Amino acid sequence: MNHRLEDVIALFDGLFQSSYRTRLVRGGDEPLYLPADDGSPFHRVIFARGFYASALHEISHWCIAGERRRQLEDYGYWYLPDGRDTAEQRDFEAVEVAPQALELLFCRASQRRFHVSVDNLGGEAEVDREAFQARVTARAERFEREGLPRRAEAFRYALRCFYREGASLEAAVEAGRGRLVTPAVPA
Repeated sequence: MNHRLEDVIALFDGLFQSSYRTRLVRGGDEPLYLPADDGSPFHRVIFARGFYASALHEISHWCIAGERRRQLEDYGYWYLPDGRDTAEQRDFEAVEVAPQALELLFCRASQRRFHVSVDNLGGEAEVDREAFQARVTARAERFEREGLPRRAEAFRYALRCFYREGASLEAAVEAGRGRLVTPAVPA
């Protein structure tokens, strides 16, 4: 399976550029979310270093952020880089469960392998990657039972249409748009 960045950008932009004034942008070393401003009429979901996995992860954060948070740089969240202590790592993992659960579902839809990220390579905290993976998987299963946020369901459906069903980019975008106007239903 060929996972080209141009395809995931086209799917995201096709779904959300006109309806949410939001674009997916290839960035530098660090991901970032920037709301529209004088320099850009679009909100920008900026993913790191041209990595496909980073794109899916940053999209998952955007799909969870509510309207108010989407008006704030990086949704108004804090971020502590590598080097977190045990309490900071626990807080990090608590806020990462839902986004990584969506990322897992996006990976499944696009037939990609998912890698959970505890994102604390230089920290003093002992990290239980398997326990965190289990929490992420359990949250993904709950999303599937109870339904995904509308934007996440639309994006997941577009990914599935494109990667699993062989739809063209245009057809996958149209299919995803249908999920934006109807109630989100687990697929």
